[in-house]
Amino acid sequence: MNTNTLIIVGIIFIILGIFLIFAGSIISIFSKTKEGAEVKTGGVIMIGPIPIIFGSDRGMAIIGFLMAIILMIVAYILFYRSII
Repeated sequence: MNTNTLIIVGIIFIILGIFLIFAGSIISIFSKTKEGAEVKTGGVIMIGPIPIIFGSDRGMAIIGFLMAIILMIVAYILFYRSII
């Protein structure tokens, strides 16, 4: 993989992330939620190879852990393996 391909893929992921945030905001504005509905959150922050996982409950933390594993595998494939 050359650097131009990685730059283009990075830009596409940034644009996709912005679109997903925008779409999620629009959906949450127009969806009718019940009063007292429980909201669950979670996420992964990758600082180099080290993941920081957070979640509002155990299930979201497990999903974050699985996403961190997937992100580390993708990073390994992109940067340390020579795909021919």
